[in-house]
Amino acid sequence: MKVSQGPAVSGPMSSAGLVRYFDTSGGGLQITPELVLGLAMFFLITEALISYVF
Repeated sequence: MKVSQGPAVSGPMSSAGLVRYFDTSGGGLQITPELVLGLAMFFLITEALISYVF
């Protein structure tokens, strides 16, 4: 015997939580992804140079 569970939720209804989460303005520190990548590359290169020199 197969039990019907109704239609699966997909599309806009399932992504509504993400849109709502990313749409909020937390008022915290706002930094761009480019800055995060730039700082990560800077620290990676700096540590590599320090490791190479010493």
